[in-house]
Amino acid sequence: MKLIPLLISAICLILISPFTQAQGVLKFEKETHEFGNIAEGMQATYAFKFKNTGDQPIVISQVQPSCGCTTPDWTKEPVLPGKTGMVKAVYNSTGRPGAFHKSITVTSNAGTPTQALFIKGTVIDKSAVKVSSTPAQLANSPRLTVNKKLHDFGKLELGQKAPAQIIVKNTGKQPLRIQGLKSPCNCINYRIASEEIAPGNEEILELTYTQRVLGEQIEQVKFISNDIVSSETILELKAKVVKSLNTTSIIKESSAAVPFK
Repeated sequence: MKLIPLLISAICLILISPFTQAQGVLKFEKETHEFGNIAEGMQATYAFKFKNTGDQPIVISQVQPSCGCTTPDWTKEPVLPGKTGMVKAVYNSTGRPGAFHKSITVTSNAGTPTQALFIKGTVIDKSAVKVSSTPAQLANSPRLTVNKKLHDFGKLELGQKAPAQIIVKNTGKQPLRIQGLKSPCNCINYRIASEEIAPGNEEILELTYTQRVLGEQIEQVKFISNDIVSSETILELKAKVVKSLNTTSIIKESSAAVPFK
């Protein structure tokens, strides 16, 4: 008779175990990224890519960097089994010379609820980046080229979001990483499908220009990358910014301006 309760328990465990073991698994391609030497002032960016190798959807609830110098971003929607996502880390090197080693803690509903990622490198003076590199490093550096040096938006309305597409190509020998854009006006946003471009490949960078100053405008936008030969590629943007693009034809009648009806 004692065998019956044991048999029932065993059957219950067999029936329950598939459900209790079902879970998502967060598998990162790598957990540490080495930036190497970066020029002071760069926004060093890297996207840690992962795949859900489990059998349940994964939702990342929080990504917490170890300091305020690192800004995180991540895939917000549920990542289904077999699908991929990313956790991006942006390290602000401004005013932080020397070596750095920072962690990013990822919290999710995966089988392992917390995982740590790491970024490291050395921030050096801009003028010293090229000088401190060996001839071999310079020869093997990624090389950033763009399809144009000037983009003219023509006439824009004040505050209008004006898009532009720039083709970025890597003509060097190592993967090229776009680490940010800089402009004095702080009126530039960008998006690129892949922040790491393989040698010989190119990507479309979608740029959005939002100018809030009237008149003829010329902005110099610097591409920041891991190209140590020419670490800052410059794109010039031009626009004539007006209060409004709506024009009203008028005639003068009895010395008063009267719009056409």
